[in-house]
Amino acid sequence: MPNVSLTVNGKPASAEVDNRTLLVQMLREKLGLTGTHVGCDTSQCGACVVHINGRSVKSCTVLAVQCAGADVTTVEGLAKDGKLHPLQEAFRDNHGLQCGFCTPGMLMSALDLLKNNPSPDEQQVRHWLEGNLCRCTGYQNIVKSILAAAATVRGARAAAE
Repeated sequence: MPNVSLTVNGKPASAEVDNRTLLVQMLREKLGLTGTHVGCDTSQCGACVVHINGRSVKSCTVLAVQCAGADVTTVEGLAKDGKLHPLQEAFRDNHGLQCGFCTPGMLMSALDLLKNNPSPDEQQVRHWLEGNLCRCTGYQNIVKSILAAAATVRGARAAAE
């Protein structure tokens, strides 16, 4: 079995995995990072979204061995020094979750959206989230949360300039 070494949430990590092991399985079963969820086993739901080298990817579609040397960020890597990421705060403040199962994937997808488009409108947010399913909500508070986070991040950037 190959030993896969990568960086996860800014820290070196490695594990012996079978060649058929999916990244989501390595993260959950070998590295103990259970924030990334397996929801459908068919890459339809988006609960397993992580960032690989800065891009959002459904980790159930990638073999762990393909990620050797990669930089992977999971939902556990969003908070820094005990402080929630602005997206996490916005989801909390705007009731952007109910059961929470889809939330890690929504957060990771939304983070990629805001990196690519710091000023999305509602239609752009909804379009970006088409690969993420939520069975509890009508998406309204999820969209509201992402738009609120975008405004917060833009405000922080403007204040820093």
